[in-house]
Amino acid sequence: MRVVAEDVWRIVRDERLRLADDLSALRDEQWAIPSLCPGWDVHDVLAHLVDTARTGRLAFVRDMVAARGDFDQANRAGVARERRTDPQDTVAALRQVADLRRTPPAPLATRLVEAVVHGEDVRRPLGVAGAYPARAVVLALENQLRTRVSLGGGRERVAGVRLVDRGSGRTWGAGEDLEADAVDLLLVVSGRPVPADRLAGAAASRFAAAPVAGERDDR
Repeated sequence: MRVVAEDVWRIVRDERLRLADDLSALRDEQWAIPSLCPGWDVHDVLAHLVDTARTGRLAFVRDMVAARGDFDQANRAGVARERRTDPQDTVAALRQVADLRRTPPAPLATRLVEAVVHGEDVRRPLGVAGAYPARAVVLALENQLRTRVSLGGGRERVAGVRLVDRGSGRTWGAGEDLEADAVDLLLVVSGRPVPADRLAGAAASRFAAAPVAGERDDR
């Protein structure tokens, strides 16, 4: 599927604003709920999204130099930089950066990975339903399938597996079947836990995880 820059940035803007709306009414204690992103709570993920929205190519290189090439450390520094004392101020910051079109030196589809995967990182533990444009999910999934785990993708995770989109019937790869909604396939490839009842096929047992606390079934 072809990546069209104008479409990508329109979707990214819409998803930033939609997430800000979803998080604007959280209770104080909900901000500390662990997200699906290991080691980060809901507020951390929000701060990361603000940081990545502000980070262009030169800033990315600067941050990596400061972190001595440690990608995870650069991300942690970005979270600390953008995480406000009052989480609602961080929500306001996400609204303020919604129109920015900055990106690190990476494929443009990674902006969709950020929007969808991190959107689910916080929505699922909070029990909030997420709905994303089908095109955005597929473009993000195809990016992750092309990209090595060491570079933030998930190619090796699904080696020897044929992914089947339950909604469209579209497939990727070859091997044992893993059938799920496209957004769940994206999360699996991105290394996120997906409850067993969302997965089917011979490969499902390899990827199934316990249901996330607070999650509801919005399929």
